Amino acid sequence: MDKLMRNKKAIILFIAPALIMFTAILFVPVCKAFYYSFCNYKLPGKAKFLGFEDLKFLKNYVQLFTKDQTMKIAFRNSIFFMIFSIVTQLIFGLLLAALLTNIKKGRNLFKNIYYLPCVLSSAALGLLWMFVFMPRLGINQMLASLGAWGGDCTLGPQWLFNTDGYIILPIWVVSFVALWQYVGQSMMLYMAQISGISSDVYEASYIDGCSKKQSFFYITLPLIKPMVATAMSLNAIGSLKFFDLIYNMMPEGFLSHKADVIATHLYTQAFKFRKLGYGSAIGVILLILCLIMTVFINKFVKTESYDM
Repeated sequence: MDKLMRNKKAIILFIAPALIMFTAILFVPVCKAFYYSFCNYKLPGKAKFLGFEDLKFLKNYVQLFTKDQTMKIAFRNSIFFMIFSIVTQLIFGLLLAALLTNIKKGRNLFKNIYYLPCVLSSAALGLLWMFVFMPRLGINQMLASLGAWGGDCTLGPQWLFNTDGYIILPIWVVSFVALWQYVGQSMMLYMAQISGISSDVYEASYIDGCSKKQSFFYITLPLIKPMVATAMSLNAIGSLKFFDLIYNMMPEGFLSHKADVIATHLYTQAFKFRKLGYGSAIGVILLILCLIMTVFINKFVKTESYDM
């Protein structure tokens, strides 16, 4: 093995397939998106660079930040959705991981139950939850049959149509559905890290008089901080580029775009209006936001190495 690791030709041979795939699937499209964001590019026409004179190449970005009111709404909704996802999945993911780690009977069953929504199609789940929250179906109909609102389900909350408030009700609804779908992923990450902690550490803490609650806060949490940072980064990136669930749950037109997020606004501009240059600018902003949040979380969540 040592001889193989010193063979540069062998190293290049093994790395080449992954490098080619990375370049073709990720690096090249990202570079093209950066270039198109400086172009006037609307299908069926061709991309035309806007030029350096008077900083014309920044036209798409200037319009994005100064004239595009939908972008402001989408940015606000995405930031809320990101913060909600990070906080709730951290809390509930840790809670479920701690509970399931300490039970013996039925652990695998509950793990599968909580993780199952993660592997199901978000498009199918979006359509399912859309029917659940429709005014004349699902939750409202069930509560009306129990006597709520005088038996009239149409008097119940308009879960997917209410546009009042700074953060409208449909965004709250989608946020809770996303929590239900992806909390199992955070739970599995935390359980994997917790299972790597030696039982001797806990036994020593119990001998010293620690309760299970104290051992969780003073042993478990410090030792799983690296996984906390990883899970928070994944949640931040996933929530910022969130698309399929909200696209399938929201009524056509996105309530005059009041329920738009950055990814749905990108889709509308690039694929419905065919403004590939403008859509690329939105994509670049989304990429930069993901990078900023990843760096911020890695700086904010201080991790240390421990021998477990």
